[in-house]
Amino acid sequence: MMATVSKVAKILGPRGLMPNPKIGTVTMNVGDAVTAEKKGKLDFRVDKAGIVHAGIGKKSMGSAKLKDNFAALMGAVLKAKPAAAKGIYLRTIAVSSTMGPGIKIDTAEAAGREEA
Repeated sequence: MMATVSKVAKILGPRGLMPNPKIGTVTMNVGDAVTAEKKGKLDFRVDKAGIVHAGIGKKSMGSAKLKDNFAALMGAVLKAKPAAAKGIYLRTIAVSSTMGPGIKIDTAEAAGREEA
């Protein structure tokens, strides 16, 4: 099926809609993949500079739901920390809307909230 989808790759790729086996969107278990997406599977990516990019929600969701999603993201990032990583793992955290300014968050408080 990838040969068929590759015909529209120029349209889907820039929008982030192209199927990718690394993130689980190309699979033989379609039912499991759809169920995971509906439950809110968390996907984040890290660029070469070590910056984590992830969406945590929309403005219309409300502050409580956004807080829960942020806590889930922090838990996933801290859980993905390699055992060989030494020193400070999270240096700074900034949250922003799509085109808005970034708001800095205290890293100790954000990381400590998950541990408590």
